[in-house]
Amino acid sequence: MSTSSVAATAPVAVVTVTYSPGRHLATFLDSLAAATDRETAVVLADNGSTDGVPEAEAARRGGVEFLPTGGNLGYGSGVNAAVRHLRGRREAGEIDGEFFVISNPDVVFGPGSIDALIACARRWPDAAAVGPRIDEADGTTYPSARAVPTLGNGIGHALLGTVWPSNPWTRAYRDNADMDHERTAGWLSGSCLLVRWDAFEAIGGFDERYFMYMEDVDLGDRFTRAGHVNVYCANARITHAKGHAAGEVPELMLPAHHESAYRFQSDRLPHPWQAPVRLALRTGLKLRQIYAVSRARRDRG
Repeated sequence: MSTSSVAATAPVAVVTVTYSPGRHLATFLDSLAAATDRETAVVLADNGSTDGVPEAEAARRGGVEFLPTGGNLGYGSGVNAAVRHLRGRREAGEIDGEFFVISNPDVVFGPGSIDALIACARRWPDAAAVGPRIDEADGTTYPSARAVPTLGNGIGHALLGTVWPSNPWTRAYRDNADMDHERTAGWLSGSCLLVRWDAFEAIGGFDERYFMYMEDVDLGDRFTRAGHVNVYCANARITHAKGHAAGEVPELMLPAHHESAYRFQSDRLPHPWQAPVRLALRTGLKLRQIYAVSRARRDRG
């Protein structure tokens, strides 16, 4: 029997990567009950937590499994480890064989949000990923559905984004003017995604060379290159305590962001004759990284 023919009442797999998530994890898990009418099968792919929270939450809850990954592998690698772990259950029909959810552990699902994502995916049969509306604490909407960055608009945004926020390159880089309607996008925030199993497996999941940042951009772009679409679902709502860790250690996070940006663009400039462009890109990003780290240290006082 095809895995996609598993009954619609089967539990939906929810994969989250934990790294000392603290109080956020309990809130995340509590919110799942109202997010879908179906049961959920949660896998906590743990990248080396030291706070004991993932083990404790898995021990006291049904339908939640603690999966040590063996170290701090990064976000995409952690998700891939959980997906590999779930394959047997999918093939046995113990979980939904059509869709699964990827989410950060500091997300809070709104009522009916997972069911809304599934309904949206069924309206778009060629959708490989569907992402929700992400509400910020101040009531604004996070721009979670954007265009895939090109070398041109990426450079323009990097150079002018802070001094001229409305410049045309930044607008093209973000492509986030409409966050109120269901639409396709180049990529969706990896903080919360409903993913079609077959599409994810067909492209090999996340590229594990990305430790942090840009792995969701790369995933969305590879889905598109494989003939699928990424769909933003405005009526599925979550909240996300984004960046609570990244902002604390700019000396580590900013270099990781710039390294991922280089990897993404250089992968799309693979030819020998493009070597000078790759070199210029590497140099420019390194200089921008030095400036960004220095500015973050200064702002932090």
